[in-house]
Amino acid sequence: MKLAMKLHTRLFLSISALITVALLGLVLGLVSVMQMAASQESMLRSHFTTLDLGLKMRQSLGDQLVMMLEPDPDVAGIGQSQEQFKALLDEGIAHEQSHNAHYGFLQSAENFQAFVEQYQATATQHLPLSHNPPLSQAFNTLRTGLIDSYKNTLQSIAALEHESHQRAMWVSGLLGLVGLAVLIVGFFTAHGIARRFGGPIEALAKAADDISQGNFDVQLPVSPAAELNRLASRFATMAHALRQHQATNVDELRAGQQRLQAVLDSIDDGLLMIDRQGQLEHLNPVAQRQLGWEDHRLGLGLGEALGRPDLDEQLNLILRGGSLERALDDLSFEVDGEARLLSYSLTPVTHTQGNILGAVMVLHDVTEQRAFARVRSEFVLRASHELRTPVTGMHMAFGLLQERVHFPEQSREADLLMTVNEEMQRLMQLINDLLNFSRYQNGLQKLVLAPCALDDLLQRAYERFASRAHELGIQLTIELAEGLPRLHVDAGQLDRVLDNLLENALRHTAENGHIRLQARRHAERVIISVEDNGEGIAYGQQGRIFEPFVQVGRKKGGAGLGLALCKEIVQLHGGRMGVYSRPGQGTQFYMTLSI
Repeated sequence: MKLAMKLHTRLFLSISALITVALLGLVLGLVSVMQMAASQESMLRSHFTTLDLGLKMRQSLGDQLVMMLEPDPDVAGIGQSQEQFKALLDEGIAHEQSHNAHYGFLQSAENFQAFVEQYQATATQHLPLSHNPPLSQAFNTLRTGLIDSYKNTLQSIAALEHESHQRAMWVSGLLGLVGLAVLIVGFFTAHGIARRFGGPIEALAKAADDISQGNFDVQLPVSPAAELNRLASRFATMAHALRQHQATNVDELRAGQQRLQAVLDSIDDGLLMIDRQGQLEHLNPVAQRQLGWEDHRLGLGLGEALGRPDLDEQLNLILRGGSLERALDDLSFEVDGEARLLSYSLTPVTHTQGNILGAVMVLHDVTEQRAFARVRSEFVLRASHELRTPVTGMHMAFGLLQERVHFPEQSREADLLMTVNEEMQRLMQLINDLLNFSRYQNGLQKLVLAPCALDDLLQRAYERFASRAHELGIQLTIELAEGLPRLHVDAGQLDRVLDNLLENALRHTAENGHIRLQARRHAERVIISVEDNGEGIAYGQQGRIFEPFVQVGRKKGGAGLGLALCKEIVQLHGGRMGVYSRPGQGTQFYMTLSI
């Protein structure tokens, strides 16, 4: 604070000196100009008054002469004109006395008195005026005095103009000297400020640029100003602290990088680190063992390194902030003569500000899982086939038995037969579900594709469940966006998907609940959803909801193959199925199909 005040005071005093000199010169010039203007105005007004009085006197004297020369002079008019002339003389004499000047009005008064006396003597003696030399001489003397007064006044005005010009030149010279003084003071002040502060400040600015670029070994200036020297000293202290902080940060970054490297190398899955340009920059030892690679593939594009050009399209979508809409196929590699299957996922690496810095590819060896799933699927398929024939025979035989055996409706035997029939039907449904699911998983189920109107597809599903929802006290509504396109799909299989979703929604929605069947278009996809406000699904169970033989919620039924079968059907159409649910607030199942 003390340093800032000193610099502020010096700069303030320097600039104040310039302003003071300039203001003094301007004030002096303004005072001189105002005084000169006032004096000139007063003198000019006095001179113009003198000229006006002289002109009126000459006009009055001329009028008197004209009346005197008439054959029958008007004595009363001459007397009135003489009184008017005397009044003008009195006004001129008063003007002379008030301005302490000599305009010749006193002398004109004496001359006029002599002229009047001579005129009266002539009038008494009845002498003609045209042959009266004394009267003519008195008149000429009076007229000449008035003319001389007029000339003197004009000469005074000319002299006043010359004096004004001289004083204006003097004021101009004074202002020029003031301006020159301001220029000299300003030059020396600016030079002193530049020499004292400019150079050191520029050196400090250059040092700040070097520090901002990471160069902390800077040359700091030495200034004649003690304040700037103290500032440079503090600047040096800051640079030293930044140098130490940088060294500490580098050590911490290296340690953090080593810890991260240890974590990446210790996990069980393979990791591929990909930069913003889509090139490999790191892979952990697990990925090297899974792929049978060495480090020589670093720097290649992902598709080129893995031999899968389609991966570049997926990676570019991730790096642009998009998401993959369909299930990812496994990667197949041969390592040491053994075929391996790897599932993978692509995840963007995002900066705290939202910028995407790259991506991470996680590889998981699923060779044994896929082999087990294949064996399980084949077993389920064969078992379903083998079980279907005897169970069908048993169901037919039981039907014949029901036709021939009759028990009272309220008897124990009738209840047992009804229970056996229900369980037999559930067993037949389970076998059919297992058989259908195995066909989808093994690629044996083929789609019968045909053009289909989405609004008709959803309207039929609504009509199939409307009456049942009404019986359960549940409101079922359908919402179709305008302009839904026609899709090339297997309408029968999609009917099965909608029936399963609506069946689940009715099962998990309480009385007075609400179920919405919706369809809308989003870009180049169509989104079909079934939403309810029922009990919802726990967050921990949502990740396994589409797995086979998995059942969630309190109201369980069937073998847990319904949603898995729906997912297989949607994926077979090239679409994707998902769920969004909040416990206690309802669930929304949706599927997206490409147009």
